[in-house]
Amino acid sequence: MFNAIITISLQQRLFVLAVSLLLLIYGGLTLSQLPVDVFPDLNKPTVTLLTEANGMAPEEVEQLVTFPIETAMNGLPGVTRVRSVSGIGLSIVYVEFGWDTEIFRNRQQIAERLNLVREQLPEGVTPQMGPISSIMGEIMLIGMQGGKASPMQVREIADWVLRPRLLTIPGVSQVIPIGGEVKQYQVTPNLAMMRQLDVSLEKLESALKNFATNSSGGFLEHGAKEYLIRNIGRTTRLEDLQNLVVDYQNEQSILLKQVAGVAFSAKVKRGDASFNGAPAVILSVQKQPGADTVKLTREIETALKELAKTMPAGISIDNILFKQADFIENSVGNVEEALRDGAIMVAVVLFLFLVNLRTTFISLMAIPVSILITVLVFKYMGLSINTMTLGGMAIAIGALVDDAIVGMENTLRRLKLNAAGGYKQGALEVIAGATQEVLSGIVFATLIIVLVFVPLFALSGIEGRLFAPLGIAFIVSISASMLVSVTLTPVLCYYLLPKMKLLHGGDSWVMRKLKAWDTRLLAWSFDHSKLLLSSALAAVLIAAAAVPFFARAFLPAFNEGTLTISLLMNPGTSLAQSNEIGTLAEKLILQVPEVTQVGRRTGRAELDEHAEGVHSSEIDVDMKRSARSKDAVLQDLRSRLVQLPVVTNIGQPISHRLDHLLSGVRAQIALKIYGDDLDILRALADDVKTRLSKIPGLVDLQIEKQVRIPQLQTTIDYAKAT
Repeated sequence: MFNAIITISLQQRLFVLAVSLLLLIYGGLTLSQLPVDVFPDLNKPTVTLLTEANGMAPEEVEQLVTFPIETAMNGLPGVTRVRSVSGIGLSIVYVEFGWDTEIFRNRQQIAERLNLVREQLPEGVTPQMGPISSIMGEIMLIGMQGGKASPMQVREIADWVLRPRLLTIPGVSQVIPIGGEVKQYQVTPNLAMMRQLDVSLEKLESALKNFATNSSGGFLEHGAKEYLIRNIGRTTRLEDLQNLVVDYQNEQSILLKQVAGVAFSAKVKRGDASFNGAPAVILSVQKQPGADTVKLTREIETALKELAKTMPAGISIDNILFKQADFIENSVGNVEEALRDGAIMVAVVLFLFLVNLRTTFISLMAIPVSILITVLVFKYMGLSINTMTLGGMAIAIGALVDDAIVGMENTLRRLKLNAAGGYKQGALEVIAGATQEVLSGIVFATLIIVLVFVPLFALSGIEGRLFAPLGIAFIVSISASMLVSVTLTPVLCYYLLPKMKLLHGGDSWVMRKLKAWDTRLLAWSFDHSKLLLSSALAAVLIAAAAVPFFARAFLPAFNEGTLTISLLMNPGTSLAQSNEIGTLAEKLILQVPEVTQVGRRTGRAELDEHAEGVHSSEIDVDMKRSARSKDAVLQDLRSRLVQLPVVTNIGQPISHRLDHLLSGVRAQIALKIYGDDLDILRALADDVKTRLSKIPGLVDLQIEKQVRIPQLQTTIDYAKAT
């Protein structure tokens, strides 16, 4: 088959050149359109169910809300794991499906089960499905500050101007604001006046339910015309609510303002935010799976610039706390530099050995053609440009020219012999015969290299999702280079080599030197064969013995340029106290010379899929380069934060999310102790922590804050109540 390919390629030379040119053009256009991300798609199909149960304690949420939902979800086909978190007035259930399932079908199945389980839930409690996103989907944090504007005004702009605009951008799945004050009509009953005027709470509640609603009255025919009847009751004026009639006694109306205080006020908060130690609103932007992070970030930045022109004076929306695109561009740029440098080194080495531009050009053409063929395969398979796919091509960059060099060198040798013999054979016949001579070596060498990477496809779970694209990139690019060596390389040899002056010359001076050295080295090696073999065996044994002592990690440590600092106080700490301690932490962090800006999120936002209590704060720290090492900067931060009454954990945004993806917690190593008695579990955890703290290299060691929070309990004595 390969012999036929070589023959046909040489017969249809112009067609091969045209196809190669089209591949270069189309591959280049495709490369510019492929999505760019830091990692391959690691999103395991997961559906998040959020249920607000305002006022319920965690125990009631677990028993009345979480347990019925979990039970209903466990029986769904394709479900691999169901996790849940029950907090104060909140239930979050994570339903994970197998890698081979389709997320939209999964959501449809869950929607059908939710219709059945709603009857088992308390009145007014309705579970909602979260948007299609992932733990790696948070691509940007935007800080809003109002200057002289009130926190309520800033939050109003975030909720009704900024968030709707960002959600219109294709690829954005969710925008979660936290901080500021959510504006509400707040009615505070005056119990004394209600008792005096004989107005019950039920009457007050009924009047408020029917306030400011529009209703329809059908239509009215009058003559030849038809009129639609509308009852307009909706209003935004506070005075209309204050003058709402709640009862009618002794031919007099009793107004709402007579029995209650009515005002615009802030909704009760379970979370807050700040920027550089000052109150702010922080918006978390999450992307949909498969969206191009870099392209989406540019569109968001463009939208922010447009919105900034319409903002009231003093309100800024250009404070970017975290931007995943920066890390992606840096990491992908580093790999691209490695690819570029590798290609340059290959070109230099080839030229030194061949000392001819034509032969160097023929060999190097295998690199762009093979890489762009790989890019087209990426598009067909739905892969993105990321560190793993680029890494696979970077590993292969030196091997991409091997097949072309073997074929080209043998062709050059045969052309020299043919020239020395008086050109007895035609150039086409010589080139075809020379390529076919080394064909078996080219094919077998390529297959052996490919087989080395095949075990990557046997990896399962997240490991397989992460490393399989690297294997695909390497195998496809190597296979493409083999195809180039039997199609394009012979054609280029036909056009560039037969009339070359080098056909009548000898080897280059580099080759002559190397051959002379190699001759002396081989002679010495044959005389000392036993020494060489024993030395090689000893080196292999020493290397094998050293393997168990190597440091091991799932992924290498990143330097993202941004830190995520988690602060945990004791459960039961109020939001005001958490804000106070969080502000102190921000000021301490800002004293570090490398820190440029900080943003803090305390508690949980209204739309957030994480059940963080108000005792938990997360600080995002943007940093600049300095002469100090990363470890020195982290140690400086820890030494400053140690004075606060908090448990501190310092990590990085993407690394934190990867840890959470792997173990369910934001830590590289997580130990779980199971049992029924919480007090015994905590005693065991304290003992384990004491032992682990003696291990060198462990930092930010902490026990999860699963302790009883303070409660005011009213227990009904049914005997006395009767």
